[in-house]
Amino acid sequence: MENAIKNRYEFVMFFDVENGNPNGDPDAGNQPSVDPETALGIVTDVCLKRKIRNYIELIKEGEEGYNILIKNDRNLNSKFTEAYDILNLEKKQKGKNKDDVQKAQQYMCKNYFDVRTFGAVMSTGDDQCGTVRGPVQINFARSIDPVFSQDITITRQAKTSETRENAGNSEMGKKSIIYYGLYRAEGYISASLAQKTTGFSEKDLEILWEAIINMFEHDRSAARGKMCMRKLYVFRHESHLGNASSHILFDKIIVEKNSNIIVPRKFTDYTITVNKAMPEGVTFIEKL
Repeated sequence: MENAIKNRYEFVMFFDVENGNPNGDPDAGNQPSVDPETALGIVTDVCLKRKIRNYIELIKEGEEGYNILIKNDRNLNSKFTEAYDILNLEKKQKGKNKDDVQKAQQYMCKNYFDVRTFGAVMSTGDDQCGTVRGPVQINFARSIDPVFSQDITITRQAKTSETRENAGNSEMGKKSIIYYGLYRAEGYISASLAQKTTGFSEKDLEILWEAIINMFEHDRSAARGKMCMRKLYVFRHESHLGNASSHILFDKIIVEKNSNIIVPRKFTDYTITVNKAMPEGVTFIEKL
């Protein structure tokens, strides 16, 4: 596609949390997600993508080409049908017309930022738009050191019902937090998928960097505590296929707890070291 990015990228982001729950685990009573073998904290890729989507919707609301598909407004199948209506395609076809599915898929990529970026499964309902592999993928974030999750007991003065009000005393509740955790997440951007499938562009790329840097700034809540994006490092390849393996580049960024720190409680308790000697054809960029 003509406007699609022409360079492959990898990126590494560091963010931290103070006195909060960065990603509750529904299977564990919404306590902070933790790797049970290592006690390292986890923030899922789904959680990070949600925050990026929310930021894009906030700054680009109503702007053509920057709709968000995956959000809690209306069912997905109705959005797929809407593409068929706008393109005047035959709906509820008994046999899939591949040309119509392709046209509908291109419409979804053009009009929905998250489809163009992360891809989407749109092969449900009567008016299908196929399945799109997105050029941008993000791994689970993991904390640098083990985190300790604690349930803090809280009291509630306001009662939700007359029965509870008549019971008298304040009600007790729980709030799960970790006191501090520095997390690292790694991501990939494929120029090949952008060119062949979604049309993810240079403008989209700059907006993505902006969204990553600011994803926590407009996502405050009592449960999440203080969350900050601390660093965003980017590796830019000259080739659309890449000039070096991603793991070689990721290994150039090392995080170590300072020698005088026993239990980290702030970002400056760590030192991040970057080996800036890059393989030929790779440029290192410090975005934040």
